[in-house]
Amino acid sequence: MKLSIVIPTLNSARTLPACLASIVAQQISREDYEIVIADGGSTDDTLAVANRFGVDRIVENRLRTGEAGKAAGIEATSGELIALIDSDNVLVGPDWLVKMTAPFADKDVVAAEPLRYEWRASDPALTRYFALLGMSDPLCLFVGNYDRYSFVTGRWTEVRVFEETRAGYTAVRLKDEPPPTFGANGFIVRRRALAGVRWRPYYMDIDVAFQLLKNGSVLAKVPVGIVHLYCDRLQSFARKQDRRVRDFLHFAQQKERVFPWHRARRKGAALFVLYTLTVLPLVLQMARGFRRKRDAAWLYHLPAMWITLVVYGTGVLKWKLGLLDAMKSREAWRQ
Repeated sequence: MKLSIVIPTLNSARTLPACLASIVAQQISREDYEIVIADGGSTDDTLAVANRFGVDRIVENRLRTGEAGKAAGIEATSGELIALIDSDNVLVGPDWLVKMTAPFADKDVVAAEPLRYEWRASDPALTRYFALLGMSDPLCLFVGNYDRYSFVTGRWTEVRVFEETRAGYTAVRLKDEPPPTFGANGFIVRRRALAGVRWRPYYMDIDVAFQLLKNGSVLAKVPVGIVHLYCDRLQSFARKQDRRVRDFLHFAQQKERVFPWHRARRKGAALFVLYTLTVLPLVLQMARGFRRKRDAAWLYHLPAMWITLVVYGTGVLKWKLGLLDAMKSREAWRQ
């Protein structure tokens, strides 16, 4: 099956070289896959990097966001399988694509994604922290809705799902709603499966995955890792959390979201506020994670939680007061 790799970019020159290097190093013939870059108007060396690595096509992403870039990129592809790789992802090992596409030999598998974020000692401490946490949004830890292995809980999700062990992967079917936050950072999907879901003009990762799986289809959780070079400074993390909450509120108001967030666990959100304000429970989480993986990066747990509380709280308050009616501007955005 031919594979199409879609990478949305916007001033991604800092992370894109490692991403593309890990792709072209894969143990599959270059003729068996294509690389499509959907660029939102980069003013740095992003396009030069893409050309240097010989990507097949660069298409324009006029709406600029990562979600719009995925939609624009998919429109320009032709493969039976579509791999959504972010510009800050690095594939782990030259056999990553081989392992990730193998489950599609089973006809009932419509999508696949890695089991974990890869921890690397060479990465910045904040990057290592998010790999250990198993998610880029700390709020998900309290809601229990995440989709990568967390060293805090020792699990890849706390959402109840049907799991079946198969050769080389775990087959997952939905049991309760909302489902785990499937869909980003190394998600591979059958093209024909997208025919029955809403994904234009913004490909919302978790919304698409929810639509794909709510009818009983199978997602493969493959025991491989993917590096997510999410943030290396707290300032960058705060900026991305601000983008996350503003975009979410904007698209929710525009009725663009289908993921059933309204059924998420309110108890977990309240627990997040309580734990963050009282601090001690966060320290206990850090200790639990440290026992599983010793790394001083766990010290970022406290500031990450406080930044999330302040940024999300401020964003929701402004939205309710009518002071926030647009998504985060992508002007001067850099990966």
